[in-house]
Amino acid sequence: MSTTDNAIASAEAHSAHNYHPLPVVVATADGAWVTDVEGRRHLDMLAGYSALNFGHNNRRLIDAARAQLERVTLTSRAFHHDRFADFCTRLAELCGMEMVLPMNTGAEAVETAVKTARKWGYRVKGVPDGMAKIIVASDNFHGRTTTVISFSTDQEARADFGPYTPGFEIVPYGDLTAMRDAMTENTVAVLIEPIQGEAGVVVPPPGYLAGVRELTRERNVLFVADEIQSGLGRTGKTFACEHEGVVPDVYLLGKALGGGVVPVSAVVSSAAVLGVFRPGEHGSTFGGNPLACAVALEVIAMLNSGEYQQRAAELGDHLHRELGMLVGRGAVREVRGRGLWAGVDIEPALGTGREISERLLERRVLVKDTHGSTIRLAPPLVIGKEDLDWGLEQLREVLGD
Repeated sequence: MSTTDNAIASAEAHSAHNYHPLPVVVATADGAWVTDVEGRRHLDMLAGYSALNFGHNNRRLIDAARAQLERVTLTSRAFHHDRFADFCTRLAELCGMEMVLPMNTGAEAVETAVKTARKWGYRVKGVPDGMAKIIVASDNFHGRTTTVISFSTDQEARADFGPYTPGFEIVPYGDLTAMRDAMTENTVAVLIEPIQGEAGVVVPPPGYLAGVRELTRERNVLFVADEIQSGLGRTGKTFACEHEGVVPDVYLLGKALGGGVVPVSAVVSSAAVLGVFRPGEHGSTFGGNPLACAVALEVIAMLNSGEYQQRAAELGDHLHRELGMLVGRGAVREVRGRGLWAGVDIEPALGTGREISERLLERRVLVKDTHGSTIRLAPPLVIGKEDLDWGLEQLREVLGD
């Protein structure tokens, strides 16, 4: 057996089958490229579901992590440390907000937002105890904890994990009328992705986010934007909400915030919202640790330059022009997305999304499928135009176009 086959066989034998990875075993990586255990280079067109917006082995981020590793990595929030205040201040400024509640993973940020919205509803809005409701959208993806899957419409994620957590109303994504009809005096928040990632990079109808903002203000409801995948430069803006000039009440951030080095997530909002917490009511041993703060501070500094947002916008325009030319020619049914992020619906007769991903792997391009015959493209924002074009050429070859 090859080194690759041995590694895959061992993983299959000794790890739970919660994922179905493509048959490649990555050993090293740099920028937009990874090298497998056989020494073959592959173009990464997934970027860790946006966790690697700044590429693999980014020197600024690695240097920031290495410097912090030599000083202190963890204190827990039982004590102050010298990177925490700066991290919270700089992240709040990036978001145009006042306060930050740091966690680790995206799912933890979503869980924290649920708790935040409910506590705000009881303490500020005056909702009767135990009656708070949160409106979410169908086909959402916010994580895989028990609470989060309770408001998922993905049966693969939900099956056999009940009983489910109550307190959520699901409405169709993009439908403001349905959202308005679902609101009651006990509604405390609307939680949506500005662009739905796992659903296939679904961009809402023009005016939808602005409509959600207007409706939530009108009804005294928090607008919680899950920007864990869409935020931090991916769409050509710092936040996807900016494409409609919208500022939500709460940002949920993660993935790229840790630069692909460490898990970092955060709930970012106003003092009026996050100020509802009192000591002991919520926490995390690793949330806001010194190593995470050091890396995230460098991420924030990189985003403040505007360089990465501009690259995503310019290369994203090119990406969508190239993909758009494939539509209606027999291979591609639809292309959606914004910036360096695209969902490509392949004609089912050509294969499932998994099969197309495997054929691209044979050509040394890494993508991932979702929902039938859809593949997602989300290359690192540092990808070069020539590399991007090479990856697109491999896609055209696979599709026979």
